[in-house]
Amino acid sequence: MAIEILHEDDYIVVVNKPNDVLMYPSYYARNITDPTLVELLNEQLLFKVSPLHRLDRKTSGVVIFGKSSEAAKAFEKLFSNQQIEKLYIAIVRGFCSDEGVIDTPIKNNDTGVYKEALTLYKTLSTYEWDMPVTPYDKSRYSLIELTPKTGRMHQLRKHLNKINHPIIGDHKYGDRNYNKTFTNEFSFDKLLLHAKQLKFIHPFTNQEIEVNASTPENWNIVLQTFKWKL
Repeated sequence: MAIEILHEDDYIVVVNKPNDVLMYPSYYARNITDPTLVELLNEQLLFKVSPLHRLDRKTSGVVIFGKSSEAAKAFEKLFSNQQIEKLYIAIVRGFCSDEGVIDTPIKNNDTGVYKEALTLYKTLSTYEWDMPVTPYDKSRYSLIELTPKTGRMHQLRKHLNKINHPIIGDHKYGDRNYNKTFTNEFSFDKLLLHAKQLKFIHPFTNQEIEVNASTPENWNIVLQTFKWKL
């Protein structure tokens, strides 16, 4: 599997992560034997890099890898100071309001401690489909932009579930009837959450960097069916 390189310089490599690829080996994912993103990238580049942040296995999109410990420290500071702007897109159940703020605290799955979490969203398009989904005669969907202001685990997935607009293809926090309909109609079973864009001031060059990742192929089928444009 060739990993798409979106940006590379002396300090970082930015890639477009595919769906269903684990970022790096993990105790919690010890039963997954497929190559991880870091393994695939190290083999492709012929030198070692380290992820500077993470995406869920099922989420696609922009990820930054560092070429050195110096880069890792600099970007860790940017992330912790919220100096990297993240933009995601998702396809969710129902008609969302035009825009909104979700500020429900999120529980850490390991410690059980709740931490403050903040997500902004904006609806780009909606669609009512003549496809019944139990218990409804038709089904409704929204294409939304998401801007997380904090970085909690599964934040976007949990927050959208909290406002009753779960992400399509989310088998942990989503709607099984909607997920089943998508699997049957589109012949794929993917989480429709994509890290579309990252923007930041490069800590070494002081240049403004904006990196955009195209959506996976499975998105195009849905976008065409719903007559949506990104």
